[in-house]
Amino acid sequence: MLTVKNKMHTKTPENSKTTTTDLVLPSDTNSINNLFGGELLARMDRVASIAAGKHAEQIVVTASINHVAFSRPVPLGSVLTLEAKVSRAFTTSLEVFIEVWNESRDNKIKTKVNEAIFTFVAVDKNGNPVKVPQLLPETEIEKQRFDAALRRRQLSLVLAGKLQAKDATELKALFD
Repeated sequence: MLTVKNKMHTKTPENSKTTTTDLVLPSDTNSINNLFGGELLARMDRVASIAAGKHAEQIVVTASINHVAFSRPVPLGSVLTLEAKVSRAFTTSLEVFIEVWNESRDNKIKTKVNEAIFTFVAVDKNGNPVKVPQLLPETEIEKQRFDAALRRRQLSLVLAGKLQAKDATELKALFD
């Protein structure tokens, strides 16, 4: 059953922007003193969940991790900044783009060490999906992420057998 929220409005990615900063401690690291990948995924899930919840104004649950790129190791003692924004809202689901930055303690230079894309579904207190506000991208990167989100969604649906490849219009357009 799909619940419709009374006051539906459009939001921008900036409305959902969520930033956290945290320190990498010894209990967060593997045997070579780099942050566990799973620990980083948990941190990304939390910040992305907050961003999705801001947009949806509802409870959100993680539906999938669509993409993760561990670009660089994150050593013990690192100061990590995670930034998440909703990149696309569908009927009841939201895609959230997360970037992770490591700030050097020596020269204060921030280096991007990771990015990921998570999908959430908004639900009511009984766990039933509910509609979410639409998203209006403003910047060029937000528009690119917005467009790409539809292609990723169609690909996921095709791979799950929930959409016929011939009906994946956004994917087909890439090859025409």
